[in-house]
Amino acid sequence: MSAAAGLVRRAGAALLLGAALVLGGCATLPPASDGPGLLTQKDPFERFNRHMFAFNEGVDTVAIKPAALIYQNVVPQVLRTGVDNFLGNLGDAWTTVNLFLQAKPAQGLNMGLRTAVNTVFGFGGLLDIADEAGLERTSVEDLGQTLGRWGVKSGPYLVLPFLGPSTLRDGAGLVLDIRDSGPALVFKEPQDRYGATGIQLLNTRVKLLNAGRVLDDIALDKYVLMRDAYLARRRSLIYDGDPPEDENPPSDK
Repeated sequence: MSAAAGLVRRAGAALLLGAALVLGGCATLPPASDGPGLLTQKDPFERFNRHMFAFNEGVDTVAIKPAALIYQNVVPQVLRTGVDNFLGNLGDAWTTVNLFLQAKPAQGLNMGLRTAVNTVFGFGGLLDIADEAGLERTSVEDLGQTLGRWGVKSGPYLVLPFLGPSTLRDGAGLVLDIRDSGPALVFKEPQDRYGATGIQLLNTRVKLLNAGRVLDDIALDKYVLMRDAYLARRRSLIYDGDPPEDENPPSDK
């Protein structure tokens, strides 16, 4: 993994270059929205968020997307599927923890069994044996959802550097998500975790290539589209797809 870690460090230098290019043009960004919409009221940091959104877009254009295209073209599909299965299995383990923390024992047992089957019979998760056996991935849970489940308010919308859309609550939960899930569950040496995290980033970006093209084609204001979609989706996830209908939907969680 040391070679992969070196690639991640070199990619970091490219990311910093992209950051400098993008932040240099922040003064020309559109002003914060003044509309009375409920979702806009959840975005008091809009000016900062737009700057950070532009930063992330620039980083993606300069470094992440080109690297993802190389990864897609160089790594055979069968290997990419194995990587996706392995990372998905790590995510299932963290989902299991969060389901039990949310007091959902039945779902937790199902996801725990899925993780165990893929870990033992799927060569550590490289093969998705559980899915073929009918143990499907029913949900993906994180600590932000767990906090929301127990009534912690989302707080304002916040765009994080490199990580993208979030809220104050979800961003705080993300710190533990990164520390205790994914590559951190398997790789203990920092250089190994960096390499595995870099591969995880490329794998995720490859899956979003087509979605990115669609967004570029249809969005008049890509920032607003992604903000509203993120807040609506997170609300739906916290209520397991059945959020209550009330006058102030974005602010109750």
